[in-house]
Order: sequence, then structure tokens, then C-alpha cells
Amino acid sequence: MLKPNLNELGKLAKDKHIENKKYFDKLKKKTPKNLDYVMQDLHDAEFKKTDCLNCANCCKTTGPLFTLADIERISKHLKQKPQQFIDQYLRIDEDKDYVLQSVPCNFLDTDNTCFIYDVRPKACREFPHTDRKKFNQITDLTLKNVAICPAAYNIVEKMKEKIVL
Repeated sequence: MLKPNLNELGKLAKDKHIENKKYFDKLKKKTPKNLDYVMQDLHDAEFKKTDCLNCANCCKTTGPLFTLADIERISKHLKQKPQQFIDQYLRIDEDKDYVLQSVPCNFLDTDNTCFIYDVRPKACREFPHTDRKKFNQITDLTLKNVAICPAAYNIVEKMKEKIVL
């Protein structure tokens, strides 16, 4: 399967949205016992051939949720007090979560590397969450991520081939 380029990804994801939603609804009703193992294998296979530095669309178009542990760790790394970090970079969203004030991410460099990679938020470390345990509980998030991440798109397409419902 060819990796969709970013210009096509939004349209492809939109075209597949209803199909994917129906698939995930069925998956929730009849979750295979080995789902998490299959997803781990699909995730690992995709990321063996995916270099996120060629894309960084997640960093350019969305912002992660920042936990209090993330804020503590990152502010310490930046030699700031947590409140200084919050005031400079974050806002509270409608769900009362800390998120970036704006995108693209302030910590994204021009070569798509991350200035705070070693201490990046948990949400960034785990993105696109396709290897998460109890995958069937995050299908709504996955539906959103296939429109952002070419690797997530490919993983879901392979998943539909491998797990026929």
C-alpha cells in the first residue's frame, strides 16, 4: 500500500470516514480477543517503514493534551516554573485540559525535529495511539487521527484487511 501524501490524506480519510465508523462500531460489538496483539503488529510494521520527520503533520496541525506531569517535566527541562510555562505556551480548552495556545507547535523546528523531544508530552510519545492497549476503546480518536497521520491511515486500512468483521 502506498503511503497517502498529505495533500490527499484529508480527502482519503473523509471518503473512508463512514466505512471506518461502521467498521469500528462492529469492532466494539464483536471485539476479537487478539485485537491488541494484531494492532501492535500492524503498528510496528508500519513504523518500521515510516519516518515521522518526513511529515510532522501532527505537530503542525494539532496540539497534544498536557498533563500536570508533562508540565512539571517540560518546565523543569526549560528551566522555568510550571506557571511560567503554562502562561507562555498553554491554554485551558473546553474540556478543562491544558493544550497549546496555538499550532503549529512552538517546539517544532524547521527540520521537523522537536526541541523538547526527550521530555515531550505523553500524548506526543504515544501518537497516533494505534498500539494502545484496549484499542477498541479509542476508535473515535483513531477516526480523527487517520485524517492527520498517514501511518494511522495505513494501519487502519491494513487492520480492515486483517480483521474481517
